[in-house]
Amino acid sequence: MIYSFKGHIPVVHESSFVHPLAAVTGNVIIGKNCYIGPGAAIRGDWGEIILEDGVNVQENCTVHMFPGKSIVLKEGAHIGHGAIIHGANLGRNCLIGMNSVIMDDAEIGDECIVGAMAFVKAETKFEKRQLIVGNPAKAIKEVSDEMIAWKTAGTKLYQQLPTDCQKTLKEVEPLREIPKDRPKQEDFYKTLQEIKLKK
Repeated sequence: MIYSFKGHIPVVHESSFVHPLAAVTGNVIIGKNCYIGPGAAIRGDWGEIILEDGVNVQENCTVHMFPGKSIVLKEGAHIGHGAIIHGANLGRNCLIGMNSVIMDDAEIGDECIVGAMAFVKAETKFEKRQLIVGNPAKAIKEVSDEMIAWKTAGTKLYQQLPTDCQKTLKEVEPLREIPKDRPKQEDFYKTLQEIKLKK
């Protein structure tokens, strides 16, 4: 659902996909090849929210802020399931782990990885390429080339997902039994741990 608010109408590039069960409200600008999952709420009622090209905001995420703010999720930012971004700015090609909370005026640098369930306090600033974990969150080491290559490959899947959704996603009635010719899912992405075990 796309909603205007006080004269602000969201701008969504035609190559991006906003799931019908997501809510995008007001002063929101969504760039190219972005994916907004079901249950996501991007609320530009009190301030401006900019999603640059290739950003994904997955299921049940919230993006919001205090009045009068403008925030940017830079190109390729990857927001994992259930995360909350409240008035924070996210760097290029960063990963925000599932159920993390990033608070007001925090800044996550380019190519940072924030672990699942981390809590980043207001006004905390992290330089680029930091692995950030915990509550309160702290940087524990630098993100390796291997880690960022894995993250970037995962984000590319989400950058392809809008096209796949536009071409194939449709509301249907469920089947009542499993068909004999049910298609197999493709196996085209490995966890970082699986990649390390192969070496």
